[in-house]
Amino acid sequence: MNSERAKKGTALALLPFVLFIVIYLGAGIYFQMQGVKMAFYQFPSVTAMFLAVLSAFCMGRETIRKKFRIFTRGAANENVMTMLMIYIMAGAFSAVTSAMGGRDATVNLGISLISPEYLTAGIFLISAFMGTATGTSVGTVAAIVPIAAGISAKSGIPGALLVAACVSGAMFGDNLSMISDTTIAATRTQGCGLRDKFKVNFLIAIPAALLTVVIFFFLGASSVNVTAVAGEYNVIKVLPYLTVLFLALVGLNVFLVLTLGIFLSGIIGLSSGDLTVIAFAQEIWKGFNSMNEAFFLALFCGGISALISHYGGIRWLIWKLQAMISGRRSAQVSIAALVSLIDCATANNTVAIIVVGDVAHKISVQYRVDPRRTASLLDIFSCVFQGIIPYGAQLLTAAALATANGVVLNTLDIVPHMWYCFLLALFGFVSIFVPYADGLIRREPWQWEKTGRE
Repeated sequence: MNSERAKKGTALALLPFVLFIVIYLGAGIYFQMQGVKMAFYQFPSVTAMFLAVLSAFCMGRETIRKKFRIFTRGAANENVMTMLMIYIMAGAFSAVTSAMGGRDATVNLGISLISPEYLTAGIFLISAFMGTATGTSVGTVAAIVPIAAGISAKSGIPGALLVAACVSGAMFGDNLSMISDTTIAATRTQGCGLRDKFKVNFLIAIPAALLTVVIFFFLGASSVNVTAVAGEYNVIKVLPYLTVLFLALVGLNVFLVLTLGIFLSGIIGLSSGDLTVIAFAQEIWKGFNSMNEAFFLALFCGGISALISHYGGIRWLIWKLQAMISGRRSAQVSIAALVSLIDCATANNTVAIIVVGDVAHKISVQYRVDPRRTASLLDIFSCVFQGIIPYGAQLLTAAALATANGVVLNTLDIVPHMWYCFLLALFGFVSIFVPYADGLIRREPWQWEKTGRE
């Protein structure tokens, strides 16, 4: 009996995340109904996550010491530590570049070159290109959100809309890039080629992206303050942003890119007299501090995810979904639902794909779902939910950087404008029942007997 329960896991292990969502959303909704300004800032999200951490430590019968070891393994996971370092480096780059006048110069240059009604759609396209080229959605958000925040202040376009356009483009790149962690994880777990998965994925993502461009064009055009004019700018002060974008696009390590960006901004600020050595050091520290909320949320979230997995929350989700499969289409729906739920539980789309990869492959073999389609579904739906969960790295980074650059935002302010993720989910779901993206699969059927993957 106990072994069967251990195999199936338990829904009770998911309670910490449920508690966080109930407290955070519940408090925000309550204050919103009371007419309190900045309603979702009244109960700090980090405090809500801390209470969830305490509830996670109440699970199981192990000693506190053992539970803490599990928690720290999750918090010190390579993916979590990578995100934390990107957070503080991005915060420092943003603070230093803004202090020496780089943000204002870049915004004024952008507004002078691009008609205001095209700015929102343009931010989406730039982010999509950078995300696809670099394979990192968080890096794309870190580089472009400060510019988007500055454009919002100058153009009159709502900050939440412009920031959502940036994150949407970043998720497009994360989903399709050949070098993104999600693409590599999805194809490796299913045993198919990167290009084959791309061909199936592309026909689902492109319609969603095109419709997103249209939506952002009309929303941006209808909300822009057309009387806004660009101020003066010094092209030299735009150089740090251009350098960061270029180096990221050519594939340089994101830490090295941001470090070079920080010191290039510092050198320009020192040369122009906008910064002193002490002011430069203080701005770096200020940038680190500006990312505190995102830093602690990601740290706590990584630890909670490890405890949830240890106590069977992930196993329970997998067991429940497997019991609902009756045929090829329901198998695909279950794969999509499974990776979506695991992403919501772990707040990391790469980890979600790795966790469910083996189970998804077994379902794929049993119900003869082509592995190229399975890999595509894993990547698509993990990116969909990673882009809309308010405690995910992308939205946390975006909200923190926007706020640090003068546009006060909560992650929940951004979610309603994440049109690309909503449309990607729609086209991904439709493709299961109307397989319009399966041209490659029909032309080149999967050779099950030759793969050795059964």
